Amino acid sequence: MSSKSIPAKIGKLTDLELISASLKGREESFEALVQRYQRPIVGYVYRMLNDYDSALDVTQEVFIKVYKSLDRYSSDYKFSTWLYRIAHNAAIDHIRRHSKKEQSLETEGDEGTYQLQLESPRPTPEDDREKSEWRREIEAVVRCLPAVYRELIILRHGKDLSYGEIAEITELPLGTVKNRLFRAREMMREMFIERGLKGI
Repeated sequence: MSSKSIPAKIGKLTDLELISASLKGREESFEALVQRYQRPIVGYVYRMLNDYDSALDVTQEVFIKVYKSLDRYSSDYKFSTWLYRIAHNAAIDHIRRHSKKEQSLETEGDEGTYQLQLESPRPTPEDDREKSEWRREIEAVVRCLPAVYRELIILRHGKDLSYGEIAEITELPLGTVKNRLFRAREMMREMFIERGLKGI
């Protein structure tokens, strides 16, 4: 992924405008798409894999796949949803290639009734340290979740996606998404209690 600077005018175009220009052979337009989404995709993949170098490699694969299949993108869907779906598939493929055991899938319970915020607004100087500690604790607990649950927590609370968008990205039934999120939150709450932390 190139780090060359993109003209400001191109950077202000919408995703659809950049896609249209990319399909006409304007490489700087696709480069603008990469620069727009590279960091969030790396972050998303990293939090699924827990390995930064692998996240960079997988993200590279993602944008190569996007470039090759851009002509099959349908504007019926948000570009970001389509992109995260490709990233989801690439990350899952990576996990399968590097994992010797299958993750067991559990579905139980109803939709959770409380919210878990993974990324808080910029903290004030007074509570910066406390919020930083909470973020570290939350991230540590998220990393302990089985991959099938960890990804849903990241998409819902880290990326603030709707249940419907998560279902599209993961190709899971909506009810399964809600059930697994409920189970993931319960698992996290149990881990927080084990760590002696309350209030989540």
